[in-house]
Amino acid sequence: MARILSYCVAGWSGFYVMAIELLGGRLLAPYFGSSIYVWGAIITVFMLALSLGYLAGGAWSMRAPSLRRLGLLLLLAALASLPVLLWGDAVLDRLSISVRDPRLGSLLGAVLLFFLPTFISGMISPYAVRLLVADRGSSGRSAGGLYFVSTFGSAAGTLLTSFFLVLWLEVDQILWMLMGISALTAACAVAAPRVEAAT
Repeated sequence: MARILSYCVAGWSGFYVMAIELLGGRLLAPYFGSSIYVWGAIITVFMLALSLGYLAGGAWSMRAPSLRRLGLLLLLAALASLPVLLWGDAVLDRLSISVRDPRLGSLLGAVLLFFLPTFISGMISPYAVRLLVADRGSSGRSAGGLYFVSTFGSAAGTLLTSFFLVLWLEVDQILWMLMGISALTAACAVAAPRVEAAT
């Protein structure tokens, strides 16, 4: 059960990150347009946040890793997205007025709204790898399986969000739904029987 939940958390985290990234483009477009500059800013912020999150997640996984903490990471990533819902429009409106260059404005907007939740999401995959690796002999297979699930989740998040969700729901509705699923998935991981990673 612990292995299944670890895969579920990693897969959903991949879905969540890509869905938020696509929605970020929708949120920034009314204020800064949807040019290649805006998408370049969004992609840069997400990739930088993920890369730093990978480092932090790998380091934190060395300190008594547990499924419960993995679930808490997923919950924190969802909670870190709350400012997007509560103050996103106000932040972007102020930036669009005070920063005339859409390249800089979109970059700052992406950092303020999306860096933290993406950073925390980036911690999840390396942390989950630590939980799944039982011995050195199986580490490559465990890591490969985990990153397959995470990347497959990212692809699913990209496709479903861009092809379907944005057509059926408003951006804030999609965000609430994504955060709710994150909270439910995190609750399952936190409530699971206590299992520590092998040392």
